[in-house]
Amino acid sequence: MTAFDALDEEIRDARDRARRRERLSRQRATLTGQLDEVRKLLAELERELAKEDHDVVKLERGGFFASLFGTKEERLARERAEAEAVRQRVHGQRTRLEWLATDLRSTDASLAEVANADGELAALLARKERMLLDSDDPRGRELAEIAERLAHVDADLREHGEARQAGMVAANAVGQVLRSLGGARGASTWDVFGGGGIADMIEHGHLRDADQAAWQAQRALDAFSRELADVGVAANPQLPKVDTRWFADMIFDNVIFDMYKHQKIMRTGQEVQEVARWIDGVLGRLAAQCEELARQREALAARRENLLGA
Repeated sequence: MTAFDALDEEIRDARDRARRRERLSRQRATLTGQLDEVRKLLAELERELAKEDHDVVKLERGGFFASLFGTKEERLARERAEAEAVRQRVHGQRTRLEWLATDLRSTDASLAEVANADGELAALLARKERMLLDSDDPRGRELAEIAERLAHVDADLREHGEARQAGMVAANAVGQVLRSLGGARGASTWDVFGGGGIADMIEHGHLRDADQAAWQAQRALDAFSRELADVGVAANPQLPKVDTRWFADMIFDNVIFDMYKHQKIMRTGQEVQEVARWIDGVLGRLAAQCEELARQREALAARRENLLGA
């Protein structure tokens, strides 16, 4: 019997508890989804039942003209049957809700029993890792190499994740610029076809919004470029200037000048759209790199666990 036998037994038990916790967590997620679905369905059925009951009461109290033609009792019987059918469905869904709630309580109780399973397994594996590193076992050398590689992969994964987050913030900010420019483009189109002073006011309001959004977006782009530098990507994205000058509208208010403004807004929108497409492309590459790093980390973690396993 080696010095590792007792520890290996503890590791096997802890791994079984960790797998049980993982399985129970998946079951709980499914249960909560089912509960939400049943609650929504029950709310709809209760509204439908209230309507059906209202129709029955209304027909019981009224229906004078229907009774003249001998149809009141038939209609009342039909309405009562429809209400009863809905009532039965409500009862069935309420019962289902109780069953699901009971299952959830049972699952939560089981989860509480293995709540610390992941931490216990990690502690046992770390304990065995230290023992192997201090021994002459050849696995100790490989474990040390894996630990170093894992540290590098974890750092790369964190930096790529931070870059992705910054990119998504920049994408949202640039999207706001595009939405404001879209409003200005619509007002400008109206102005070309004779919108007059009202169209000018709306157009310039959207342009002011676009200008303010562009400053915020440029700030987000600057932050994005700094995060990209951390992962070895050199970039300096710049948004075009949004022209908010409108004094000329009062001097050159004619269709030619209106067309010039419209074309300028269109060009600005196209340039901003190019920046948005660039962000999307970079985010796609970052996502692929994150997936690859995650696969590397999973492979290293699996190899480490195999070395530490019984």
